[in-house]
Amino acid sequence: MPRIRRRTRHVEKLSDKPKPVTALGEGASGPSSWFASAGGPTAGIAAATLVLFVFGGLIAPQSLGTGAMSGMLPFAAILALISLGQTMVIQQGGIDLSVPGMVSLSAVIVCYFAESQPDAEGSVALALFYAFAAAAVAGLISGLLVSKVRVAPIVATIGMNALLYGLNVKISGGTPVSVPGSIAAFANGKIFGITQLAYLAVAMAIVVIFVVKATTFGRNFEAVGANIRAARAAGIVADRYQIAAYVGASLFYAAGGILLGGLMQLPSPQQGDNYLMPSIAATVLGGTSLFGGKGNLAATVIAALFLTQLQQLVLTTGASIGVQYLFQGAAILVGVGIYGLNFRNLRRAISLRNRSTA
Repeated sequence: MPRIRRRTRHVEKLSDKPKPVTALGEGASGPSSWFASAGGPTAGIAAATLVLFVFGGLIAPQSLGTGAMSGMLPFAAILALISLGQTMVIQQGGIDLSVPGMVSLSAVIVCYFAESQPDAEGSVALALFYAFAAAAVAGLISGLLVSKVRVAPIVATIGMNALLYGLNVKISGGTPVSVPGSIAAFANGKIFGITQLAYLAVAMAIVVIFVVKATTFGRNFEAVGANIRAARAAGIVADRYQIAAYVGASLFYAAGGILLGGLMQLPSPQQGDNYLMPSIAATVLGGTSLFGGKGNLAATVIAALFLTQLQQLVLTTGASIGVQYLFQGAAILVGVGIYGLNFRNLRRAISLRNRSTA
């Protein structure tokens, strides 16, 4: 009888349906599956953001004033747009270090091309077209280098960033030029007292989430990021999705750069320098694994709000820029530690240890 029981249990175990593998590589119930699910990272970063606002209100009430919030939200929205692009690249197991160059160049292109033909009909629209076309070409080159030439993403995007900065200096000469009035008006506009950029960031996040989660393209996109070999074995042309990630990301960087220029009204040719680390931090805090796979775009947007408010709180307390970088680095380490911890393997190791000591 004992043998029959053991055999029955073995058959039942084999008959169980395999649990889906998430971007973090877990499939069992428990903390790992909770963090890997859509709700886990979103709930976690939302709770952390709420705690930050409460804590900030206690130690620096002025950080929650109407003026402070009105000044913070546009920058949070811009960081959210840029971080959405970074999330798409990291979902494919890459990382994009061309963020500063693209954010800076896009505003420079719009400013200088619009200024060169101020009286021409549609000059702003044409300048926007040039900026987004340049972004698409830059993303295409990065994607081809990574997917076809097999250049490491870090190397490919560092090289692209240098190229973009070279174009930036060539066009601008290193001197800022004011943005077209229509772009400045849009970037600084409000609806019901809330910056238009916040609505734009949320709308873009909804569109990307729908594409990734509710379309065949999106499912294939996540499959390639989670396991490129398995995706290729299933007949998916993986290179297309990797290239699409870099092109889409560059378009988001360009949008963020143009809107940042409109917000500043006199954008600096180096305005993108402050957005590389925060975009990576927002992605990681949003629960996207640095090893690729499923990303949580909604959580990325909330993480952008968290980081921007954290920066404002640090500034309000009079801390230096170095302290801000320390907080950003700590945020990345915490995100990697929480979402990269494989709870399933940890539980298995503890179980084996308990058996060996029994």
